[in-house]
Amino acid sequence: MSPKRNDPVAPPTTGEEWRVKYSKNAAVDGWAELENRAANNLRAAWETMRHDPGPGLGKPTSRHHQLKGGLATGTQDGRPLPRWQLEITSGDRVWYLLDVEKHTVWVEHAGPHPKATD
Repeated sequence: MSPKRNDPVAPPTTGEEWRVKYSKNAAVDGWAELENRAANNLRAAWETMRHDPGPGLGKPTSRHHQLKGGLATGTQDGRPLPRWQLEITSGDRVWYLLDVEKHTVWVEHAGPHPKATD
């Protein structure tokens, strides 16, 4: 979704930071709803996606991990990518695809825990 008047301005990436982009229009609306419900936790999740979104020291955790089974990967621009989850609140999640080649995190879902994992 292209920015328009009155939208927030995203800071540019610098150094080793990852770009954080929306993969789906529904994620834009879900992100806005989460900002109203859990702004501090969502900001912490954004910082994680911006600086340390993938595998590494101290991961996986119960609040940040790659999904498993049929949900372990998703598709962006025709390419399969690993799908990760961040727990925002006990009932809210952010799902994203980790695009190492483009150094980009693609936010697919932001909002209530998806039924696909039940």
